Amino acid sequence: MTDLFTPLRAGALTLNNRIIMAPLTRCRADEAHIPSDLMTTHYAQRASAGLLIAEATMAMEGCSAFWKEPGIYNQAQIDAWRRVTDAVHQAGGQIVLQVWHGGRACHPDLNAGREAVAPSSLPIRGEEVYTPKGKQGYTTPRALTTDEVRQIVAGFATATNNARLAGFDGVEVHGANGYLIDQFLRDGSNQRDDAYGGSIENRARFLKEVLTATCDAWSSDRVGLRLSPLNSFNDMQDSDPVGLTTYLAKQLNQYQLAYVHMMRSDFYGKQSGDVITPMRQNYQGVLIANMGYTPEEAAQAVSSGVVDAVAFGGAFIANPDLPARIRQQAALNVPDPATFYSAGEAGYNDYPAL
Repeated sequence: MTDLFTPLRAGALTLNNRIIMAPLTRCRADEAHIPSDLMTTHYAQRASAGLLIAEATMAMEGCSAFWKEPGIYNQAQIDAWRRVTDAVHQAGGQIVLQVWHGGRACHPDLNAGREAVAPSSLPIRGEEVYTPKGKQGYTTPRALTTDEVRQIVAGFATATNNARLAGFDGVEVHGANGYLIDQFLRDGSNQRDDAYGGSIENRARFLKEVLTATCDAWSSDRVGLRLSPLNSFNDMQDSDPVGLTTYLAKQLNQYQLAYVHMMRSDFYGKQSGDVITPMRQNYQGVLIANMGYTPEEAAQAVSSGVVDAVAFGGAFIANPDLPARIRQQAALNVPDPATFYSAGEAGYNDYPAL
């Protein structure tokens, strides 16, 4: 019987277990978006995960949506990430890098005054972003031209190659949570009337071009994709998330990806529905699910074949040895939200192992 500790082949990767560390933005890089020594320790501590998915990382300069998130667009960043990957590999782990562009979630105060860009000139409403000047409301983005879209696609390819040079085992394309790719996918944020807007096919064009470029830059079996069709975070919505999921599931079969990583629900509970089932029924590759799973529910989902693996976020923040704790049915440390995005080691590298 398949359980959480049955090895899993995901593209070019063979995972020792099916307990995945979800990508978790923690803002521990420096102001030049260079990964820190704290990050090296943090990921090495968690190397017993079947796979570590490193946090959302800027694919190119000028697309910061958090203060002090890492980048992968210059040599200093590549060198610093190499220290992280070396440490993870020395500890017996595997790690992929989540590459992203924040789109309308970027803010001029985080990007040397550079304006935010998006599929359409629609701002994020009802949420704020932390900047060096304190909390700020989001600005109205400028709609990208088709030439700029192509440049960003090329930027994802460069970021993928940089991740390879930094020693990662693969990349995860960030198509979730209201950032640029997700903004193109969903009709609540994409009101374009060109080849990148309107129909589901057109709204998915940017994602498909990014996937083609990243697969060509490395290898399709080292590329994963994260999606969140239901999540309303960053003022997101779609009129038919299940239909969008079903369309994407069928289209993704052509890429031979390492995996698809689905967020199954909505942070805020505004949208509901089942997006795991249509993805499972229509997508032929490895499926990882995420959001709110207990170890017991994860074990059931894997043993029943609903998904192939489960990614844990908060549990991995507080439990560097999460797989061992799950295997032994040991108590879990409780994460402290007050330290999720703070600087320093507290709430980052000081959670105890068994």
